[in-house]
Amino acid sequence: MSRRPSDGSPGTRRLLCASFNQDTTSLAVGSKDGYKLFSLSSVDTLDCIHHGNDMSDVYIVERLFSSSLVVVVSRTMPQRMNIYHFKKGTEICNYCYSSNILAVRLNRQRLVVCLEESLYIHNIKDMKLLKSLLSTPTNHKGLCALSINHSNSYLAYPGSSSMGDIIVYDTNSLSHVVEISAHDSPLAALSFNTSGTMLTSASEKGTVIRVFTVPDGLRLFEFRRGMKRYVSISSLSFSADGQYLCASSNTETVHVFKLENHSEESPTWSSYVGKVFSAASTYLPTPVSDMMHQDRAFATVHLNMFGLKNMCALAIIQKLLRLLIASSDGHLYIYNVDPQEGEECVLRTSEELKSVMSLGSFTKGRWQLLKPVEPTA
Repeated sequence: MSRRPSDGSPGTRRLLCASFNQDTTSLAVGSKDGYKLFSLSSVDTLDCIHHGNDMSDVYIVERLFSSSLVVVVSRTMPQRMNIYHFKKGTEICNYCYSSNILAVRLNRQRLVVCLEESLYIHNIKDMKLLKSLLSTPTNHKGLCALSINHSNSYLAYPGSSSMGDIIVYDTNSLSHVVEISAHDSPLAALSFNTSGTMLTSASEKGTVIRVFTVPDGLRLFEFRRGMKRYVSISSLSFSADGQYLCASSNTETVHVFKLENHSEESPTWSSYVGKVFSAASTYLPTPVSDMMHQDRAFATVHLNMFGLKNMCALAIIQKLLRLLIASSDGHLYIYNVDPQEGEECVLRTSEELKSVMSLGSFTKGRWQLLKPVEPTA
């Protein structure tokens, strides 16, 4: 199958942001003309459940689960966050900050606003400011993650602008939890599982994805996305049961990894060989040893495009595990994932995101317009 570059022509209309809600039951997109919310309850149709056109150039839009609460930030006022009750068509409140808002994260207890060098934690019920984390490491991308579990309401954000350190902060007790030395290069993506007990990360190199326990910060899994080239990973997402993890980037491949304990496997020739290699790795240099302990993808999708980033998520829709990809070619793709065999996922359906000809690239909470990237040989 031939791969086509993304369309970067200036005449096309682009989405400025795209995000799945916390339980992957809806998709929110922002554009020059406002924002839209789509229902993800069926693989047969993509229903637009709301179109907010009273604000233009929307580059952040986040919905709180399946509620009527939606947070919107516009390029026309990038320092102001607007919170709406979209079913009533009313504004609940708005807040202004000292610099441009780069990301907003929500759960049922907290709302977190990320600026380039600070984070603000609000009580979502009355929007009272609970904590200001000032002078945080420079965070140009607004990279942060908030657990959707309100009991384990952990916030993760970069602990360094030059290394891949992660700070985990408890937004309930408003206290520092742990700092994790996750990667040797700066972070590119972060995500919690639904229970807030696991945290996954990737660096700007994009070759290795790691999973850590929370709150201990111990490395639990390590997956190798590829070795041939560095890529920009834009999206990491766990399945609701925490058994699978998907990753998308600016390449044509989306990976699904399976989180399983190999020590529980029944004795086979392959498991025996694995044990031999594991024992041998003890005597090898650290980089080689680490590579031998890394798992490959359980399942993959190869998109018919390259050069712009995509956002992915895993969800149970109509009782089956699906991989959802909000793609830079202006579509939402839904793939079936075989939970037993994995391998290449089967395309179930693709839906055009209404009135959109082409998309920008997604970078943890917002789409950024990028030039097309030439394919790598």
